[in-house]
Amino acid sequence: MRHMMNPLDFSVSELEDLFDVANDIEKNMEAYSHKCDGKLLATCFYEPSTRTRLSFETAMLRLGGKCLGFADASNSSAAKGESVADTIRVISCFADICAMRHPKEGAPMVAAANSEIPVINAGDGGHQHPTQTLTDLLTIRSLHGKLGDFTIGLCGDLKFGRTVHSLINALTRYEGINFIFVSPKELRVPDYITEMLNNKGIKYEEVIKLEEVMPKLDFLYMTRVQKERFFNEEDYIRLRNFYILDEAKMTLAKEKMHILHPLPRVNEIAVEIDKDPRAAYFKQVQYGLYVRMALILTLLNMTDAHMNEGLLKKI
Repeated sequence: MRHMMNPLDFSVSELEDLFDVANDIEKNMEAYSHKCDGKLLATCFYEPSTRTRLSFETAMLRLGGKCLGFADASNSSAAKGESVADTIRVISCFADICAMRHPKEGAPMVAAANSEIPVINAGDGGHQHPTQTLTDLLTIRSLHGKLGDFTIGLCGDLKFGRTVHSLINALTRYEGINFIFVSPKELRVPDYITEMLNNKGIKYEEVIKLEEVMPKLDFLYMTRVQKERFFNEEDYIRLRNFYILDEAKMTLAKEKMHILHPLPRVNEIAVEIDKDPRAAYFKQVQYGLYVRMALILTLLNMTDAHMNEGLLKKI
């Protein structure tokens, strides 16, 4: 049995196999519509989510399975004081696989250690968001043709943004990637990330003004300033509109640059950008469905042998 706690849990070659399955699902959705007949996915979400929870549930439904779970800790026995370990022991009696989001870092790992079924980390605090990273990698590969040889700017809340931290870690395994971090000083990428990059000899830039680096970018990964991660509301109010991507800034960008965003969006991308052909954040959502379908099949050992033989042997 295998879990998904961190994108680095899978080797580069295993991820390529996973993405091949996701791309096959994109082209042949109907062929996968009964792969999980009789299977149950439990979505245990201890904090709010729209895209991630619905994406997981849609993924299982598209595969022919069914879903159960909760979307708020107050609607579960956690409100009575039940531990994550006990919750997953109970869930293991009902479901075949579980996707868990929790505000505490490491909670899904605790669940995995006590589970009889595969557990997927659907986000833990400001730490990791591995399935968003899989979504981002699949989107980049699909738009760029490969994972490697591009410049990516990550802009906004780089301190608390778990999607940013996961993506940087995952991309360090590929060749020819240049990182540019765009943020106010208060929201700079954490020291452990820059120390990791320094130890690996990977070059990066840190800047404050987005306009300075727009012409260099092949991908721009925008993030919102996350109100729920701030202890001081005054700091949030001061920083929430620090970056707004609008048409004026887009005139500085390459003709084939792609804009990504893990969503939800607040003010950091003007609505006028949605009609720009370089806006790829809603395509990104669609790729998230395909990759979660592929992940569910992989963890349940239900991928077709001709699509994923190499990955199944390693598992």
